[in-house]
Amino acid sequence: MSGKHIGKQTIALQNPPCIAAGAAVVGKKEGEGPLRERFDYISQDSYFGQKSWEKAESTMLKQCFDLACDKAQTAPSSLDYIFSGDLLNQCVSSTFALRDSNVPFFGLYGACSTMAESLSLAAMSIDGGFADTVCALTSSHFCSAERQFRLPLEYGGQRTPTSQWTVTGAGALILKNSGSGPHVTHITTGRIVDAGVTDANNMGAAMAPAAYETLKTHFADTGRLPGYYDAVITGDLGVFGHDVLAELFANDGVNFSNIFTDCGILIFNVKLQDTHAGGSGCGCSASVLAGHIIKCMQEGLWKRVLFAATGALMSPTTSMQGETIPGICHAVAIENIQEAS
Repeated sequence: MSGKHIGKQTIALQNPPCIAAGAAVVGKKEGEGPLRERFDYISQDSYFGQKSWEKAESTMLKQCFDLACDKAQTAPSSLDYIFSGDLLNQCVSSTFALRDSNVPFFGLYGACSTMAESLSLAAMSIDGGFADTVCALTSSHFCSAERQFRLPLEYGGQRTPTSQWTVTGAGALILKNSGSGPHVTHITTGRIVDAGVTDANNMGAAMAPAAYETLKTHFADTGRLPGYYDAVITGDLGVFGHDVLAELFANDGVNFSNIFTDCGILIFNVKLQDTHAGGSGCGCSASVLAGHIIKCMQEGLWKRVLFAATGALMSPTTSMQGETIPGICHAVAIENIQEAS
């Protein structure tokens, strides 16, 4: 086993890549939330000038990609790889957004955990010496996700209290093999955890056990206590999933509520914006990470953050067939460290 591998599921990167820049693009509703000042661009048009929701999502993701490259002063042609995915069939949002980039492309699917998955693989490719400059990104769109996973908006279906609002948003990070920004230092890759939840309107409960297993493993593998981090941020468990995860840790005698939050809670004011249990979707954790978390670290508000994005691995077909909803969670430690001399 490589010397980089510690414990059961964690990698300690020997040459931690730097996050040179991040960009976040969101829709109107997200721009009305608590993080409005942290996003790079807020569209007032949910179609992003296009004729379909799916084209809108691709346009949003392409805009986010271009912004991240500009902020990092990195030409797309200088990228070694792109790691991207989304919620739609065949990852078409990413495919059509990046089809003209002419950059080697890895298409990913990790449901709402895709940002952590893409960030993990991007960092590993640089640490392994396979790349110098890489982009990790993902997106989701409320309307395209509703059409694929639930019912067309025209149906006017009633939302349950445990349901979450799919974020219209995208996040992109440019990683480099050197630099002065926050660095990716550790990666704990999650296992599939099936808690037996079948309610597709209660994703938080389905994903919380996976987050618990990954976070518990990360702390055991690294020997770190939760308090080592200035913030432990999951995504996107929402209000109910966050409470389930807190209860699971409380049963172990662990209470870190002062540093523990969730991207699905941060992005909306759940009461004023009527988003029920909070935000969800690939773009939720992606836009919060690239638009808020990284900026907090660049501003020196946080030095160490554990970002743990979660995903519900299901489809409408499996749910209609009575299948349960397995969950996944990948944790990435991001730290402000001194560049090696």
